[in-house]
Amino acid sequence: MHELAIAQSVVETVCSRAGGRRVHRVTLRIGALTAVVPEAMSFSFDLATEGTVASGARLEMLAVPAAGQCRACGAAGPIDGLLCPCGSADVEVTAGRELQIVSMEVG
Repeated sequence: MHELAIAQSVVETVCSRAGGRRVHRVTLRIGALTAVVPEAMSFSFDLATEGTVASGARLEMLAVPAAGQCRACGAAGPIDGLLCPCGSADVEVTAGRELQIVSMEVG
């Protein structure tokens, strides 16, 4: 479950930037290709926040679909797997690998 390691890293970062203030909400942007399971991430986040200034904080996750551009035919858009509809596997991924802290609400 790599979600726990990710959640711990997010909580460490958020707490270090909160300056001792209480964290009420954290928003993450998570790409479809990161293999993060939302339910596991939410559970892991709750565990990782225990005993920190982020304890009880709400986690919001913004899903980013996978997208790419085929180097063979030039088609661009959503991708399913890593194959272009033309059959080529020569696809440059342009979205879907994101794993970013977008914002946090402190008070």
